[in-house]
Amino acid sequence: MLKGFADYLVFTLVGLVPGSRSGEALDFFIYDTLKIFLLLTTIIFVVAIIRSSFPPERTKQILSHKKEYVGNLLAALLGIVTPFCSCSAVPLFIGFVESGVPLGVTFSFLISSPMVNEVALIMLWGLFGWKIALIYIGTGLLVAIIAGIIIGRLKMEKYVQDYVWAMQVGSSEIKVMSLREKMNYAREYTIGLLKKIWPYVVVGVGIGAFIHGYVPEDFLAKWAGRDNPFAVPIAVALGVPLYSNAAGVIPIVQALTAKGMAMGTVLAFMMAVTALSLPEAVILSNVLKKPLLATFFGIVATAIIIVGYLFNAIL
Repeated sequence: MLKGFADYLVFTLVGLVPGSRSGEALDFFIYDTLKIFLLLTTIIFVVAIIRSSFPPERTKQILSHKKEYVGNLLAALLGIVTPFCSCSAVPLFIGFVESGVPLGVTFSFLISSPMVNEVALIMLWGLFGWKIALIYIGTGLLVAIIAGIIIGRLKMEKYVQDYVWAMQVGSSEIKVMSLREKMNYAREYTIGLLKKIWPYVVVGVGIGAFIHGYVPEDFLAKWAGRDNPFAVPIAVALGVPLYSNAAGVIPIVQALTAKGMAMGTVLAFMMAVTALSLPEAVILSNVLKKPLLATFFGIVATAIIIVGYLFNAIL
């Protein structure tokens, strides 16, 4: 329905030509802006309801295991069964931090949730076979776990914005809310958070729309082909602005593979698109201070590049 509405606005009311650069860019911007805000509003509201129904200590108990590796593993696995795009996972990330879940464990969830989901797994299985599908899910989990562990070991909690810690829920006795109180709390929380992050969403999607409309797929195949030893980092760098979820990027992955791009490079590109999107960066910049944001992107990008080279050598 949203796609049809965006198409109607751009190609009927505005009169742009389908397939044109300006038409595709504007169509992408309108559709993705509407989709992201719908997802954000719905997910923030649902998360707020859940947080009002369950003590934050329960989430903390599940994810802040005594052994950090187990906590990172559980968070990464939880990310698989919550198939949100990178922007939609951010409100959950904020909720985890507020609830006292360790920062490294929280980042394992933030990376896994957009990067790995069952829809993409099934589509990859159908297009490329079960081996590639298992490689995708295994490497996605590995990146999420290792990156989370490294960030946790760096002790960078001071680089989370002060207002997030100010909202942190303590261990005091929790008031049992009525259904009406829960709804009011969820509504107020949703409105407050959207007021903080909406400009970042619009700017990020706008940049992604420009890249989507004016950078052709052939550009990637040309600069990240098999003969270029720097193909993997180039694919990762070019994948960051091309915001999409894992399922949405798979048709592009199929086209790039058909044009001769190596599978490891394609996997690295896919992971960069889903786990390191610009909309995620601009939203997180309102939650994380620059050193932590740069560390997060640097660690994840490095891990993805290593994965790309490794599987180019194996496959």
